[in-house]
Amino acid sequence: MMNTSMNRYPRVLSIAGSDSSGGAGIQADLKTFSALGCYGMTAITALTAQNTQGVRAIHSVPATMLRDQIDAVVEDIGVDAVKIGMLHSPEVVMTVAEALDVHGLLQVVLDPVMVAANGAKLISDEAIDVLVRELFPRALVVTPNLDEAALLLGRPLTETDELERAAQELLRQGAHAVLLKGGHLPGHEVLDILVQAGTAGEAGVLHKLHSSRISTHNLHGTGCTLSSAIAAYLALGFSLPEAVQSARAYVRSALDAGANVKTGTGVGPLNHGFAPQAMKVQAA
Repeated sequence: MMNTSMNRYPRVLSIAGSDSSGGAGIQADLKTFSALGCYGMTAITALTAQNTQGVRAIHSVPATMLRDQIDAVVEDIGVDAVKIGMLHSPEVVMTVAEALDVHGLLQVVLDPVMVAANGAKLISDEAIDVLVRELFPRALVVTPNLDEAALLLGRPLTETDELERAAQELLRQGAHAVLLKGGHLPGHEVLDILVQAGTAGEAGVLHKLHSSRISTHNLHGTGCTLSSAIAAYLALGFSLPEAVQSARAYVRSALDAGANVKTGTGVGPLNHGFAPQAMKVQAA
């Protein structure tokens, strides 16, 4: 008989908002963790009433309850990697930052959810300042899209040639690494920029990630899925560049598999379960 006390699953925690339609937020994160063979857990920051057409209402979870959720899963099950999504207030940002420190959580993927699909801001200016100051230095990688990067940099990004400079500027805001996603730019090709800070006296490492654009209307939850896939691959032992490359490949396949499926009357979700993997077992 196998001694199960000597083995465990790769454990990934999502600290994010709930999407009642199932396409984004913690629902997309859990689907992604499961599809990639990881054990997923959640600490919910907010409840949303939404569907494929948009968000109808948001109800914030008290910061004390958020902290209790994080403490409960970390103290009992443990966490190998963390994905952070929607954080709506300075108090919630500080609660998460303090929890990361208390529990020594280092493999952190920060998806700075700041702008809704219709362009509406989902976070206050004060919360943005606190997020940059407190969570950028605590994250292994930050994964903004172009709208979020524009908010962080104070200017729009409209050309592919601007991405490298913008990623470097975001890195200087305190992040250890930045994955700037260029999917919102027009064109047949998508360019993402991954830049990692160098050690003292060394230049940073830049990766240009090219891929052809997949024609689909079903894009809801793409950013959530990418960041949670990066966290899953980190929990599986991949390096950051390997995790980003593998996560991009997973998202592309999920987009392709869900391109011809109709879910709701608006922007539909990806097909997270196109090729689910068995739960991995690792040595404890």
